[in-house]
Amino acid sequence: MLLLSLALLLPLGAALRPRALNISYSDLLEYTNTGNTNVALKIHTKNTAARNATAPHLYGLMFEDISHSGDGGIYAELLRNRAFQGSDGNTGPNLDGWTPIGGAKLSLDRLHPISDALPVNLQVDVPQGARGEVGFQNTGWWGIDVRRQTYTASFYVLANEPKQKGRAASLRASIRSKTGTQFGSAAVAKRVWPTAEWTRVELPITVTQKASNENNTFVVTFDGAETAGMTLYFQLISLFPETYKGRKNGLRKDLAEAFADLKPSFLRFPGGNNLEGESVQTRWRWWKTIGPLTERPGRWANWGYYNTDGLGLLEYLEWCADMSIEPVLAIWAGFSLDRYGSSGTSIHPNAMEPVVQEALDELEYCMGGPETKYGALRAAHGHPAPFRINYVEIGNEDWFSRSYGYRFRALYTGLKARYPNITYVSTQWDEVGGVKMELPPGAMWDTHHYEEPHYFLKNFDFYDNWQLRTGNKGVGVLLGEYSVYQSDTPSGAVNFQNPPDKHVFYPQMLSAIAEGVYALGGERNPHTVKMSSYAPSLQNLNRYNWTPNMIQFTAHHDRTVLSTSYWQQWMFARYRGTHTLPVTNTGGLNPLYWAAAIDERAKVVYLKVINAGKDVANLAVDIDTPYSAVNGTILSAEDAKAFNFVDHQTSVVPRPLSLPAQKSSTGNFNWKVPAFSITVLQFNL
Repeated sequence: MLLLSLALLLPLGAALRPRALNISYSDLLEYTNTGNTNVALKIHTKNTAARNATAPHLYGLMFEDISHSGDGGIYAELLRNRAFQGSDGNTGPNLDGWTPIGGAKLSLDRLHPISDALPVNLQVDVPQGARGEVGFQNTGWWGIDVRRQTYTASFYVLANEPKQKGRAASLRASIRSKTGTQFGSAAVAKRVWPTAEWTRVELPITVTQKASNENNTFVVTFDGAETAGMTLYFQLISLFPETYKGRKNGLRKDLAEAFADLKPSFLRFPGGNNLEGESVQTRWRWWKTIGPLTERPGRWANWGYYNTDGLGLLEYLEWCADMSIEPVLAIWAGFSLDRYGSSGTSIHPNAMEPVVQEALDELEYCMGGPETKYGALRAAHGHPAPFRINYVEIGNEDWFSRSYGYRFRALYTGLKARYPNITYVSTQWDEVGGVKMELPPGAMWDTHHYEEPHYFLKNFDFYDNWQLRTGNKGVGVLLGEYSVYQSDTPSGAVNFQNPPDKHVFYPQMLSAIAEGVYALGGERNPHTVKMSSYAPSLQNLNRYNWTPNMIQFTAHHDRTVLSTSYWQQWMFARYRGTHTLPVTNTGGLNPLYWAAAIDERAKVVYLKVINAGKDVANLAVDIDTPYSAVNGTILSAEDAKAFNFVDHQTSVVPRPLSLPAQKSSTGNFNWKVPAFSITVLQFNL
């Protein structure tokens, strides 16, 4: 994120409702040529030498745990504060999310740690003379989605021997509404619970009816008569729904499926600011995110809440494997943000060797064979086959300090010697005067743009001749983070310090148009722009740090919002083609923008056309070869400020383009392009 780690957490409130937005397309129209509404395009297919292979990984995903997009988001764990480390704010350990039932007393226990990583447990004291149901409950991440499926509940339990006195007790886990409806339960038979060693309990809970809302809880209870006067300890209390691809400790299905439906080519992880940490000590340390959950301590992360690291390095790699996409692994580069100073904290040049070794060990965990130290560790964690890492990003947004030069050199040299076939990505930017980007041929450069709409229109051709213009021959570009962040303003300056309600909240049609124009600029230059990803990708509407985001969600799956920006990505990623095609034009760019590609295997030509203006534009297309049929998909709205929001998720969605059935022996096609629209035309050859 371009924004330095502001730990701003905003409540649900009006977030679910449409608000009076600041967006005004009248400003954008200053950058659109409203008189230029007659355009003729000639698409050249016959000169195969003029074609360029499209970038195979152009559209992908960027993910970091911001706005509870990981814990409380795509990481499918349904229980908040499952290990009592705390959740929002630097206030843990605590009992956030947990409340007693039947007079039980809940407190934190530090005398019976299950591991060094998880030293604080839940202590449950059952009162003397207890009767009926006694226990505790968890309200989830602002609720629990309940529908027909089998949930997996698990926890560790330990009894206090002096208070147990050899008595046996049963346990029951259930999923209930806050009004008392029980959706499903499972029991552990009456037994004497061990007092010296923790016992792990796992229970399937089958639910046969869908809850009407997310106001539900997970409940663990005992028989008060059996347990009166007893003390029991619990740790790592978990509830998982059925996950994406059935992965244990996996991803929330609806969000993962929304990502997969974009047909992405890569996943950049784990950040983002969240990679760097607020200090060297609180950075994302890969070796603390692997192995049994009882061995993962988590950390106070950059965005104002605790990260459990249940979504760790191996889970990210399995995410990539399950979607058949390339991992773009961001490694820590010896710099942490340090919220008390914008220059952050940099590792000294003479102390970089351990940083390089840390990265080498991480890559060995990912790619090493079972005969290697860390490859064997990965195999012990359940994945004996090595993963393949083709892209490594060295750091994140490393323009806040002047130290990236020596840090990049140390890591690039050290990693390249061991892994010469990996493509390394630099995050340097010449924003700080006098800092020269160091981009060796074959490397890539990651650039981030959170901008006003007009910026993206003005920079449609920014990557034309970029390598020659900037002296970066042989260097590719990763548009690692970009989105329309705020409305056009008289100053044209983006203010990252304003709270989110001063910016775009839900991405609108205008956002998708501007972002789409920028993406077309990338499509036209596949020799330079190799990858791109919208950011941020996910936003929990109950607590968030940043707006806008590509997908908004709550605990209830039926309220997930796929934004206009999501649908622009969906359209462009699905219709890529194998080679770009040269296009000549009369009438000029603006308000129409376009790019053409051919799929040599499917024998189709794709023409992507964006109308950024408020008027219909007349488009005449001349393909230099006959076509047998034409069809298309369009994303449009009468109002450029239109957007999707909770309970109105389909206000702006792609739809098939209504075109007369036609073929052309001459290759000619005429069409009136609707105002404020994004279209993909498909010509079957």
